Amino acid sequence: MRGFIIGRFQPFHNGHLNVIKKISKEVDELIIGIGSAQKSHTLDNPFTAGERIMMITKTLKNFDFQYYVIPINDIEFNAIWVSYVEALTPPFDVVYSGNSLVRELFEERGYMVKKPEMFNRKEYSGTEIRRRMLNGEEWEPLVPKEVAEVIKEIRGVERLIRLSEKDY
Repeated sequence: MRGFIIGRFQPFHNGHLNVIKKISKEVDELIIGIGSAQKSHTLDNPFTAGERIMMITKTLKNFDFQYYVIPINDIEFNAIWVSYVEALTPPFDVVYSGNSLVRELFEERGYMVKKPEMFNRKEYSGTEIRRRMLNGEEWEPLVPKEVAEVIKEIRGVERLIRLSEKDY
């Protein structure tokens, strides 16, 4: 059985990792969709699709399960979004999502949809991690070490700080 999960992964964090580890016990293969792949260099979406792919693949390289990471751009047309996803990915049997709209769209198309258990959602949140980065607070323990290494390599914290500067 092949599963599908989609997220923005801005950045990929320990909550994402825990969800994927749990899902990997339920499916033979997992498709990880990088949502809003076209977005980058904003406060909500600071990392490029390629950077997010690096974060995920470096983190999962030592795990023993088959996965595919596929960037998926936004289309502002919910009625055809599932068909769009299907055109970009290998076939899948089950969808995992905490997003009510994603669950609704896939359920309407007849997919089995599961809402994964969230792990420490208060801290394991891209919003919280980016907030900590901007405020000079400790954020590294909230992400896998491979993700912290990628963020340091690409100077991601510095990018976020520059993006937050106001032009007056």
